[in-house]
Amino acid sequence: MTTALPDTAVRTETRGDALVITINRPKARNAVNAEVAEGIAAAVDELDADPALRVGVLTGAEGTFSAGMDLKAAARGESVSVAGKGFAGITEAETAKPLIAAVEGFAFGGGFELALACDLVVAADTARFALPEVKRGLIAGGGGVIRLPKRIPHHVAMELLLTGRTITAERAHALGLANDVVPEGTALDAALAVADELSRNAPLALAAVKRIVREAGAAPEQEAFAKQHKEIAALVRSDDFAEGVRAFGEKRSPEWTGR
Repeated sequence: MTTALPDTAVRTETRGDALVITINRPKARNAVNAEVAEGIAAAVDELDADPALRVGVLTGAEGTFSAGMDLKAAARGESVSVAGKGFAGITEAETAKPLIAAVEGFAFGGGFELALACDLVVAADTARFALPEVKRGLIAGGGGVIRLPKRIPHHVAMELLLTGRTITAERAHALGLANDVVPEGTALDAALAVADELSRNAPLALAAVKRIVREAGAAPEQEAFAKQHKEIAALVRSDDFAEGVRAFGEKRSPEWTGR
């Protein structure tokens, strides 16, 4: 069901086990203003708080993902960040559940950074990605400068960050920035299919994967392994692990409880 009015800057809709979060400012190419930032932050909180929801899908209305920061809103003094969660209420947030970006059209500047903040990216074949901040006297401060060199080869990341060049969805896929490239207009449906696949897996295990990956990037290898051992020990004691073993032996799909 939809839990926000159609004319609000961010719409949320439950689709099976997934929460679809839609940036809804198509006349502004879904640029991020204060209302969008607060709306995305609230939607992610809803996703993490509701045990019936397993996966989030972030997208944009009417064929555009997001053109990034709304420069006019910023010039008016609007904050496009949320305390503790960063740009657009998500780029610095430590989300517990998987997030999938469903990208149609432009993912420029902060829009690209929104995709980088997600765990998986499904892009339409006509989607375009760019970090053009240097052309405006800025840098990609919503995670672009920090995350991009960790995701793709150094010199390619520096090329995109220093030139502001635009790349196609196919190029993004070749670089590993997009998991799938699908026909125009089908990114959301394709992302929901991936969400359905993820939702069949144990929610505690999905959350543990996210925590370990997040912490391992900033910790020495031995420290990362120590944290992973603790996560695995907790999973082995969980009801979900016992259910997973039973279901395997009984040749049926597991019924997860998140406990």
